[in-house]
Amino acid sequence: MTSYDAILLAGFGGPEGQDDVIPFLRNVTRGRGIPEERLEEVAVHYRHFGGISPINQQNRVLRAALQAELDRRGIDLPVIWGNRNWAPYLPDTIAEAHAAGQDRLLAIATSAYSSYSGCRQYREDFAQALDTTGLTGTVQIDKIRQFFDHPGFVTPFITGVRQGLADIEAQIPGIDLATEVEVLFSTHSIPSTDAAKSGPAERGFGPDGAYAAQHLAVADVIMQGLTSPWQLVYQSRSGPPSMPWLEPDINDAIALLPARGIRAVVIVPLGFVSDHMEVMWDLDNEATETAKEHGLFSVRVPTPGADPVYVSGLIDLVEERLNDVPPADRPALTNLGPWYDVCRPGCCENVRLGFKPAVAGMAP
Repeated sequence: MTSYDAILLAGFGGPEGQDDVIPFLRNVTRGRGIPEERLEEVAVHYRHFGGISPINQQNRVLRAALQAELDRRGIDLPVIWGNRNWAPYLPDTIAEAHAAGQDRLLAIATSAYSSYSGCRQYREDFAQALDTTGLTGTVQIDKIRQFFDHPGFVTPFITGVRQGLADIEAQIPGIDLATEVEVLFSTHSIPSTDAAKSGPAERGFGPDGAYAAQHLAVADVIMQGLTSPWQLVYQSRSGPPSMPWLEPDINDAIALLPARGIRAVVIVPLGFVSDHMEVMWDLDNEATETAKEHGLFSVRVPTPGADPVYVSGLIDLVEERLNDVPPADRPALTNLGPWYDVCRPGCCENVRLGFKPAVAGMAP
């Protein structure tokens, strides 16, 4: 048995008013040399929704659901919440936990896949927060494994895709799901150099690393027993045109579908755990509009959010650590998992920034 004092829900963070938008975007892009004009372009997405990102409220709901599930199972652990880029900030949350006598924390990061921004950056931010608060060596932060292929994360998508296809059949009688409907699995694009470094190098995941391999493997599981064609697409790229990022962009992919006889698309936000801004703007707004412009009917599948299956799965992952469950007994729906509790050395390097101190992994 391994003991912890609290569960740390680690989020990305988001603005909660118009005055928060630009300061928040500065936090997100700090050190990347992004000009203010570009921040103003992105700010439009948030201002469209009153300057409020839904992500903080979604994490409040998720935190409450996680606490309820822990209580239901008789696990006496509080769920605390801290963000990387907006209040409540991780250093404040960790300092408050220490003041309350909570020095052994098990973190749940709100990201399922292996990449710098999806795993390593959280681990670096934990280390930075400990340094900022002077609690390095006093507070210990471990982290549950990347859960891309855990049933709790994947099952809501399986349900959503099947419902999406059923909705299309109901709206377009006689449509052939095998030839006239395409399923688009969308995730956040990342720089190609970072993708290549995602996951441990010795696993040999290929030029796009574990990040692409994990998404493809999960999509394959979701599509088992279904006849519709599918592809992995990317969204929300933010780098300069000179820097290669993972492609194809979802809008470019949609534009090519009518020539193949596709009449409808199911858009699956496979890379995301909740309906935050990049889902609401890039998919519900831009991708949906692109589909309409090309005469395609579209359905967008929900993210796991606070789905009871997802919440239960996250607490299953907590119990794995509490009970020291051996890897052979841990559920994984692809042959890539179950993933590691402790990240491998050199995993998910940011090529541009290099390695910074990180917790919950082997150096560097």
